[in-house]
Amino acid sequence: MNGISAKSTSREAAVASFLIRSLRGAAVTYCLVLLVLLLLENALLYPAPKYPAGDWTAEYLDREEVEFASADGTKLHGWFVEHENPQAVLLYCHGNGDCVAYLGPYIKQLRDRYRISVFAFDYRGYGKSGGSPIETGILADAHAAQTWLANRTGKSLADIVIMGRSLGGCIAVDLAAKNGARGLILQNTTTTIPDAAASLYWFLPVQWLMKNRYDSLSKIGRYGGPVLMSHGTADTLVPFALGKRLFDAIPGANKRFFPIENGGHNDAEPPAYDAALKDFLDSLP
Repeated sequence: MNGISAKSTSREAAVASFLIRSLRGAAVTYCLVLLVLLLLENALLYPAPKYPAGDWTAEYLDREEVEFASADGTKLHGWFVEHENPQAVLLYCHGNGDCVAYLGPYIKQLRDRYRISVFAFDYRGYGKSGGSPIETGILADAHAAQTWLANRTGKSLADIVIMGRSLGGCIAVDLAAKNGARGLILQNTTTTIPDAAASLYWFLPVQWLMKNRYDSLSKIGRYGGPVLMSHGTADTLVPFALGKRLFDAIPGANKRFFPIENGGHNDAEPPAYDAALKDFLDSLP
């Protein structure tokens, strides 16, 4: 009996030792994954296309090549596409994987279809803009772009319509909250970047550890103007629920939410959205 008991105890000890080693290995692996993601945060959030990626000739697009500077002196670049008789002047803030050289056809569509003058610019580290992307710098870049556009068109900052897609929507919210806007157009925009990251990396404490925040949820209440917001119901990068939560936090009644059924994060908007956008722009004071 003593021999059997000793063998049983030995097996239990071996199993316990194996479990402890496995847990230690899993903990080390988890910490390594966490460390790598933290080190790569900026690279993952800002997959910035640089010149010459994209169509920089865009011969179909009559535009003004714009060079301007951010508050810290970083040299920035953008395209100003002017309508001869615009009903609005619009600043376009693109998503984290875009640059102006990818946007030519869309900018032309905005100008021609909706009769607006459009300024699309590249954040630091994107396209022909200098520097490296980081939240504080990009928000300063957007302020410089809004200021340039207001000066170029003889408008006040609050007379500019601001349009932002995905990350660009967070940038647009920051501008509208700080400077005001004639209207705010948001496409597939999140409450905060950590909220969106948590939906992808649910197994990591990204809410506590991410440096880049873009906290639109806390800022949107400081903007009281008209808002048109759209979001794809099948968006897997920024879940639909996050967009709806941000919309619900917008103050006042002068707002419209346009759900895009079965729309993914990078899908084109349907014709019904075009009509909604036209109605929104036509209705602006």
